[in-house]
Amino acid sequence: MEQFFEFFNENLILIYLLIFTIVLGFEVISKVPTVLHTPLMSGANAISGVVIIGAILLIRQATPDDYLTLSLGVIAIILGMINVVGGFAVTDRMLEMFKKKK
Repeated sequence: MEQFFEFFNENLILIYLLIFTIVLGFEVISKVPTVLHTPLMSGANAISGVVIIGAILLIRQATPDDYLTLSLGVIAIILGMINVVGGFAVTDRMLEMFKKKK
């Protein structure tokens, strides 16, 4: 428990920044009209790609007995890949709507 409080005190600014970005992201995304959904999905795919690369780097630098870091890295890779694949599928379906029918 003492390690938790030490970690919390050392990273207090980063924790506040994380909470602020979560609240700000929720507010911004909830105000987006549906017309802009597909361009924002493409941006989210790019961000998810960066998350995947960061998770791979995190896993490579982790020691084999650091299960927390390894599991967080694996979870980030899985969720990032789900977002990328789903985003490309939705974008492909949206682009199919604009093709001429034969």
